[in-house]
Formats: sequence, structure tokens, C-alpha cells
Amino acid sequence: MTIKVHPTALVEADVQIGEGTSIWDNVHVRSGARIGRSCILGEKTYIAGGVVVGDLVKINACAYLCAGVIVHDGAMIAAHVVFTNDRRPRATDRDITALLSSAPGPDTATTVVGRGATIGANATIGPGVTIGAYAMIGMGSVVTRDVPPHALMVGNPARILGLVARDGTPVLKLGRNDVLPQRARLVCPGDGFLLIDGVDIRWEPPGCPLPSET
Repeated sequence: MTIKVHPTALVEADVQIGEGTSIWDNVHVRSGARIGRSCILGEKTYIAGGVVVGDLVKINACAYLCAGVIVHDGAMIAAHVVFTNDRRPRATDRDITALLSSAPGPDTATTVVGRGATIGANATIGPGVTIGAYAMIGMGSVVTRDVPPHALMVGNPARILGLVARDGTPVLKLGRNDVLPQRARLVCPGDGFLLIDGVDIRWEPPGCPLPSET
């Protein structure tokens, strides 16, 4: 497999790109970024230095991945998604006499997108957030806190509306005032179960036992 880089894309020095990855027009990948194999970086997307993208990741047009973002295998980031990494951003010092550096510093937060997760178009992801494996973030949502695995999160600020299977099929729907059960075994149509055990939500194949009651 070959790497495809559009002639208008800007890929700086010291960028790692895996085999089979396609980088489309006007993408900018900064020095120190690492992109896995068989990924797609859609047009006009920005990848900051130090960003890590796993294998088989799809990033659509005009996404903004700032420093501190880690994207695990199989995730999808839709068009115009914006990540942030600073809880107290300022342009200048307190006396407005000098611009502050845009380089990562000690206050730069790390944001993690889990394996197989989806972030819908125009979503904004707050600094220091962890999005669990196979979670799904609705379009236009503003994520300000960690997202459990398999959770469907929608709104501003985003809240849990249910759980989804590995293919995105709804498994559990929640009303506005509902909360996740603390202990449950939910059927994923044609694909095993979701086990809920307190804060732990995980997929298990058919025939798995219930979490221990002890």
C-alpha cells in the first residue's frame, strides 16, 4: 500500500504516516504528528504537532486537532469537529504587552478519543476530555466531561441519551431524567452484549457471564 498526499497538502518534516493513508487537499500536518495506517485526512483538516492518530481512522473535512489529542484505532471524526486543549486561554500576558506562545506548555491538556468512537459534525470537544471506546457524540454537541464507553452523548453541554453497540445500533435509550443502571446486561443485536458494572461499560461476546455479585 502507498501513502497518498495531495499536492496542495502541507506535511511538515518529522511526521510519521502509515501505509495506505490518504491526505487530501489543503490538509496541514505539523511536525511531530504521528498518523497510522489506512487513515483518511479530509480536505482542509489541521493536525497539530504531537497529535497521535491510530490506524483506520477517518477524519473528515475541516477538522481541527490541536496539540494533546490522541485518537485510537477505528475512530471517526466528522467534518468541522474542533478540539481544545487550554482551560484558561489568553492571547497575551496580563498587562497586554506581549503575545503568549502558541506552543504546548505545562497547562496543555491531553484529550483521548477511544477505539471505534464517533464524533459528529460540528462538535466541540473540551480540553482534557476522554471519550470512551465506541461512544458516539451527536452533531453540534459540546463535550465538557468524560464520555463513558458506548455512550450516546448529545447537546450543549452534552449529556447521555443512551448506549450504542459497536456498529452504532442503539442498545439503551434514556429520557431526560433517566440515569444509567448500575448493573445490567444489554443485548447488542447480532453482536454479543454490553455489560454495565458501575462505571465500567464493556462489550462481551455471546455467552459471557454476568458481572460478579460479590
